[in-house]
Amino acid sequence: MGAYVIRKLLYGLAVLWGVATLVFFLFNILPGDPAQMMLGQRADKESVDAIREELGLNQSLGKQYVDYLNDLVPISFYDVSKGEEKLAKVAPYARIATIGSTAVVLKAPYLRMSYQSKRKVSDVLGDAFPNTLLLAFVSISLAFIIGLAIGILTAIINTNFLNKLTLFITTIGMSLPSFFAAILMAWIFGFILEDVTGLSMTGSLYTVDEYGRGEYLSLSNLILPALTLGMRPLAVVVELTRTSLLEAMSMDYVRTAKAKGLRPWRVICVHALRNALNPVVTAISGWFASLLAGAVFIEYVFDWKGIGVVVVDALEKYDFPVIMGAVLLIAVMLIIVNLIVDIIYGIIDPRVRIS
Repeated sequence: MGAYVIRKLLYGLAVLWGVATLVFFLFNILPGDPAQMMLGQRADKESVDAIREELGLNQSLGKQYVDYLNDLVPISFYDVSKGEEKLAKVAPYARIATIGSTAVVLKAPYLRMSYQSKRKVSDVLGDAFPNTLLLAFVSISLAFIIGLAIGILTAIINTNFLNKLTLFITTIGMSLPSFFAAILMAWIFGFILEDVTGLSMTGSLYTVDEYGRGEYLSLSNLILPALTLGMRPLAVVVELTRTSLLEAMSMDYVRTAKAKGLRPWRVICVHALRNALNPVVTAISGWFASLLAGAVFIEYVFDWKGIGVVVVDALEKYDFPVIMGAVLLIAVMLIIVNLIVDIIYGIIDPRVRIS
């Protein structure tokens, strides 16, 4: 089991390195000078050159790439012969050793500084990520609970009309673009039916009191974005649960359980559903990580203060470090979720460890 976990961990690190490499070169070949963007079009050449030197943009692309990876890895090497300004930026850190003019430090990944706010990218993303994580968790929980209930119900009733209706609804749910679905949900339930639903078209987890008495928790703003974001996984869970349960109920062990005189609910829940949940759990685990990336458009439409709003704002202002940091953060979440799922599968089914 240990070798299996190490192999999966190394594979995840290789994927993360690939993502970091792709992101770095992609954003470094795009047109535009970050130093010029920071200072404005009327900035003089001396100021632009000074910013380029501070950001390391006057170095070769290969040297910039090595420095970028050095900032990301936990054990890093920094030249302190000209002072420790760089170490001050990556703080907090623990100095392991000093070899000549090179300091070896242990630190968290340093995602650079935002071009616009001059804050650490990790701080910018750290403020927004909990909101995105909450939105994704609520969305996937609703999709799993509601989808599982509908899938079981349609598998038990199993009429021709209900099967066609379920297929029609799930097809719409899986094919409807998230951006269009968000606009539609906001317009119908947040504007037309606002007096009935009491929901707003936009809003985040905390709302500023209109009388200036500070912020207050507003969970109602979570309803529309969570339902919109959960549409696709809900459709997937319904179809997978229905199909897997129907297949499981035709197996010999289920027929044996029925022949023993067990109650129908026990046959379904204990025997059939337990084995039918494997593909559903696989889909849910993958969708949870994907929702973190797919929440960008949903958050922007509903003005939910998460990673999505941060990324869109950074794109508008060409704030490349924030965009690169957000992509890396989402990649890390995908890798962690997949690693956890692989470990769980390895525990449940030892045959998986051999593959």
